[in-house]
Amino acid sequence: GMGVPQDDREAARLYRLAAEQGLASAQFSYALFCSSGRGGLPQDDAEAARLYRLAAEQGVADAQHNLAMLCSLGRGIPQDDREAVRLFGFAAEEGYVDAQHNLAVFCEEGRGIPQDIGEAARYYRLAAEQGFAEAQFFYGISCEHGKGVPQDMGEAARY
Repeated sequence: GMGVPQDDREAARLYRLAAEQGLASAQFSYALFCSSGRGGLPQDDAEAARLYRLAAEQGVADAQHNLAMLCSLGRGIPQDDREAVRLFGFAAEEGYVDAQHNLAVFCEEGRGIPQDIGEAARYYRLAAEQGFAEAQFFYGISCEHGKGVPQDMGEAARY
């Protein structure tokens, strides 16, 4: 810890107390502990999903993204690609790079949303501009082959 010895059990206890009072950042942090079984907690994706949802509803992009991941995988909650797309969208619009990349993949594959290569390219570009390597690769391919964007070999070479 910062100025005190690290104590995951005490951190989990304090995060839980603050989460119960509605503090979004604590809900997110406690969800991370639940998801990983950290701090002496049993690993519990259902509890993590519940807490991520509470934080996501308060606009925490990390929570929106992590809840979207659980939705897409069906971990702790029923599998639901449409809900995953909705949540990725919120986080992506906040500039959350992992959500931008994941939303691009879902748009490209038509998972939870009608396939839209143009939207996929747009989200790949947003993530690529933030230095996300896999998004740079796929945006470069989009530019090289004119997938969802006008073909542009110069832009392809940039990525």
